[in-house]
Amino acid sequence: MKQIIIKRLFLLVLVVFGVTLITFLISHIIPGDPARMVVGQRASEETLKAVRHQLGLDRPVLDQYIMYVDGLLHGNLGTSIRTQQPVTSDLLTFFPATLELALLAFLFAMIIGIPLGILSAVKNDTYWDHGGRVFSIAGVSIPVFWSGLLGILIFYGILGWFPSSGRIDLQVKPPTTITGLYLVDSLLTGNLTAFKNSFWHIFLPAVTLSYAQLAIVTRQVRASMLEVLSQEYIRTALANGISGPFLLIRYALRNALIPTVTVVGLSFGSLLGGAVVTETIFGWPGMGKYVVDSIANLDFPAIMGFTLFISFGYVLINLIVDLTYYYLDPQIKE
Repeated sequence: MKQIIIKRLFLLVLVVFGVTLITFLISHIIPGDPARMVVGQRASEETLKAVRHQLGLDRPVLDQYIMYVDGLLHGNLGTSIRTQQPVTSDLLTFFPATLELALLAFLFAMIIGIPLGILSAVKNDTYWDHGGRVFSIAGVSIPVFWSGLLGILIFYGILGWFPSSGRIDLQVKPPTTITGLYLVDSLLTGNLTAFKNSFWHIFLPAVTLSYAQLAIVTRQVRASMLEVLSQEYIRTALANGISGPFLLIRYALRNALIPTVTVVGLSFGSLLGGAVVTETIFGWPGMGKYVVDSIANLDFPAIMGFTLFISFGYVLINLIVDLTYYYLDPQIKE
């Protein structure tokens, strides 16, 4: 396990370095002048030059990159051009909303996807299996922005069941901040009114965000379960009178989860990164909407900070996946 952790931490350094280099080069290739976005179109050339000097944009590209890496080594992601706040502070402010949305979407994907995949495998080539297949193909094929707009049209515009934006109603006081997650904080403080209202707001965007990952998890669990159920030890267990839920959970599901763990782990990373579109559609005040607004204003420090944050999260998730392998497959320990 120590070797796995050391290897992943070494890869983390390489990934972060590669991401910093690529994002920095892309930010300087894209046409546009961040300094002009700050001062406006009517500012004088003297003011524009002063802002460029303040932002370090008048220095050679190599010097700018060295300054950026030096700031990263000191825990400084730079200052947002749009908000004039440290990017680290902005990301920490918006991260709880994104994390709460991703966690609930991940929970929906696991609660529905795993049982549906097991059911499709057990009921192979039946109407249950065909229905699950259509459901999964639709989830993978339908773009998130389209399903989100369709959800707003039906459940907000026509039925009026759910709100179209925001984390909580304006007339409802947000719960006392403990973790930054409204659902958790409202439960910890006993504020059931805030819990119901925040869940009412997050339900539709969480379902929209989870649909594609739910479909992928369903197909992966089905394929893994079909492979496991065809193994000799499963037939031996059946011959010895072991059947039903005990056989599926104790013998089949645990082995089927080994290849599924990779998909599940990466799906959570995809939920964090994929929240950009969902948050924009539903007006969710998270990192996704923050980075979209930053892109519109050529706020390169904020864009690069968000990219580094998500890349760092992906590597950590891969580390957790490897450690989960270590637990699920005893042969790895040998």
